[in-house]
Amino acid sequence: MSAPTLAELQALVDADGIVLGAAAAAPYDEAEAALADRVARGLWADMRFTAARPEVSCHPERAVRNAATVVSAILPVWEPATERPEGPVGRLPRYAWGDPYGVLRAALGRVRDRLAEDGFRSVVHVDANHHVDREGARRAGLTFTGKSTMAIAPGLGTFIAIGTLITDAALEHDPPEPVRQGCGDCTLCIDACPTGALDEAYVLDAEACVSYWTQSRRQVPDGVAEGFGDMVYGCDVCQDVCPYNHGPIARRAERAPTDAGWVRLDAWLEASEEDLVTRYARLYVPDLDGRYLKRNALIALGNGPVEHRELARPFAEGEDPVLGPAGRRALG
Repeated sequence: MSAPTLAELQALVDADGIVLGAAAAAPYDEAEAALADRVARGLWADMRFTAARPEVSCHPERAVRNAATVVSAILPVWEPATERPEGPVGRLPRYAWGDPYGVLRAALGRVRDRLAEDGFRSVVHVDANHHVDREGARRAGLTFTGKSTMAIAPGLGTFIAIGTLITDAALEHDPPEPVRQGCGDCTLCIDACPTGALDEAYVLDAEACVSYWTQSRRQVPDGVAEGFGDMVYGCDVCQDVCPYNHGPIARRAERAPTDAGWVRLDAWLEASEEDLVTRYARLYVPDLDGRYLKRNALIALGNGPVEHRELARPFAEGEDPVLGPAGRRALG
């Protein structure tokens, strides 16, 4: 049986704005060594994710019997935002404004089904601990790793979501040309990081990373809490300053602006924890406990205008171990 070409599969996802690349299914030895190094140095904090089972996440050749090809998919996610609303407001990172991973799952599902028609086996991994997706994209010639540790796709920038399909089909495609490291002497991301999490270029210290702490069960240190600014989840600072985003942003700036990135802090604090988790089911929330989202809202509240901080008083006066400390900090 003959496999379809990568170009034929690309036609299945063109309407979604997705770009495909392919590489041979082979061990990710460098990525596996890097994961082990970060964990050993304590830079991975208590995260599990792809480091939980590197014998799986760094070995696409084991994902499917006789695995031959790793197909990587990247989807641009940058959209223009409306003006900041009045009142107590926080921000979400751009990838959380919609559900890009849902788009990738559906698109790669069509690719999997197309391959199955010809008798090939495939597995799809999107936002999953089973595969180091950025390494697959790098080997496919779609991206390189920036000093921020973000995957940078020349022409598309860093505001991208990545998905993967691993198949036993030996797809016909042009051999990928590795993208050269393109950061040069630029240190904008390192200089802009509010907590110094990128002080070692190409290495992220999760213990200092705002994005990690917004998703952590641990009590947020005061120094890191200040670095939240008005973010209630994730952090876009290193991407906002990256020169590789200038072109993609200019090309997409004419799109209709969206208010999806703004959240009302008072609404978050008034909502039930169950409602918050349901509303943001696309995000990782520890233990599916909405208190962690409320904690982030309280931190952002404390970093904002003084006139809104009284919203934190009911939490500051309570004894909840997650919300109490954040509420008291917000009141100063």
